[in-house]
Amino acid sequence: MTVKIILTEPNKLLRQISQPVDHVGENEQKLMDDMIETMYAANGIGLAAIQIGFPQRIIVMDISKDKKNKSPMYFVNPIILNKATEQSTYEEGCLSVPDQFAEIDRPNKCEVEYLDYNGEKKLLKAEGLLATCIQHEIDHLEGILFIDYLSKLKKS
Repeated sequence: MTVKIILTEPNKLLRQISQPVDHVGENEQKLMDDMIETMYAANGIGLAAIQIGFPQRIIVMDISKDKKNKSPMYFVNPIILNKATEQSTYEEGCLSVPDQFAEIDRPNKCEVEYLDYNGEKKLLKAEGLLATCIQHEIDHLEGILFIDYLSKLKKS
């Protein structure tokens, strides 16, 4: 596993829409291994492939607080099928937007379909911080950063 350099705003690649992955094989698994290692090294809880320069629809995350018992999650071609109408507010940050944090409202629950690390199709019903993290990382796949949700007043 290799720790990669995380691209930061205003790198134009971060605004690119990521492409679907045809199948999960050794190359994709190596990329996911590198992504999770990079995320842990940066003390993050989520990372999209585009953030390390790979415009593929892959995200990884680990919202566990226990550094000894890690719980990495891998999502290939994630699609949000449903979102709750009820919102939650979390203070978000981003490894690609260093030292900036803001409270962002997002649906408090979502249902996501994806392929796992081994290419198996999965369905996950997420809520709370996990739902927020999934939505934040999927935004990266569409070229969206959390700061895009801020008003011009909050950005300044």
